[in-house]
Amino acid sequence: MYKTVTDTAVVILSYNGLGLHKQYLPLIMSESAGKYDVVLIDNASTDGTGQFINDNYPQVHLISLPVNSGFTGGYMAGIQHIDSKYLVLLSADFEVTPGWFEPLHKLMESDSAIAACQPKIRYIKEREKFEYAGAAGGFIDTLGYPFCRGRIFFTLEEDKGQYNSTLECFWASGGCFFTRTGLFRQFGGFDLNFFAHMEEIDLCWRYKNAGYKIMACGDSTVFHLGGSVISYGSPQKIYRNYRNGLIMMIKNMSGAELIFKLPVRLALDIVAAYKALFSGNAKEFGAIAKAHMHVFLHLGKWIRSRNSAKNLVTNR
Repeated sequence: MYKTVTDTAVVILSYNGLGLHKQYLPLIMSESAGKYDVVLIDNASTDGTGQFINDNYPQVHLISLPVNSGFTGGYMAGIQHIDSKYLVLLSADFEVTPGWFEPLHKLMESDSAIAACQPKIRYIKEREKFEYAGAAGGFIDTLGYPFCRGRIFFTLEEDKGQYNSTLECFWASGGCFFTRTGLFRQFGGFDLNFFAHMEEIDLCWRYKNAGYKIMACGDSTVFHLGGSVISYGSPQKIYRNYRNGLIMMIKNMSGAELIFKLPVRLALDIVAAYKALFSGNAKEFGAIAKAHMHVFLHLGKWIRSRNSAKNLVTNR
């Protein structure tokens, strides 16, 4: 077990991310002194990441995993070896900015009811714009579809200061996810069934069901490259988004809501699938169909997950 010197572990999950670390780790390290420890979980990389960290950043605590367990599995395997008050789960393709950490830490310290928070997230390739995965704070619509301040579908807004406020939201981006270590463990962390995509929304939903707050901090900004592992719009990403979105609803939505809203959600998914098919995108149609098939073939499993999630919330 690694006991952090500071009260916060900034945890970077890496799979063959050597190029990203060479580019983004220097600023992360330059901002760390006396503020946070840096932990890198090497998810069975084959590109020499571990050796690079040992040779160039001996102050980084390296956790080497024997197999690649995906985003959720990698974090869950590594975090069990970390003893800290706070965790900041920071994806390898993030560029931090000077002073990024202090507003987030101050916000968490200000209210013990805050379970997690995130900074504003902007796009590295178009730096004046928000980034797809989190933007300026995440929300859920009435049918369980996630959305963000700062983007509508794939349209990204320019950051003109319109979201500089700090406010309560529904979910914080898993790309830069600041949370309390104790609560993360108490509420089961990331669901391993998700593998990647929406696992942080699923966890935030449990936090919210238990009465905790999720915050978007307008005083901190980071930049995200995005699509470095699974590209936006790829069949694999579409499949996981539709699949995990349904699982998340089944696990966390109240029974009364689920009865009425799940059929509507399924119908809208089917409309989206056929729209893609008639537009000539057979791969997207197949990804959505595959997602629905997987959810219903394993429905008993998701109902058991729902019961487990409910127990985590009620027995806290």
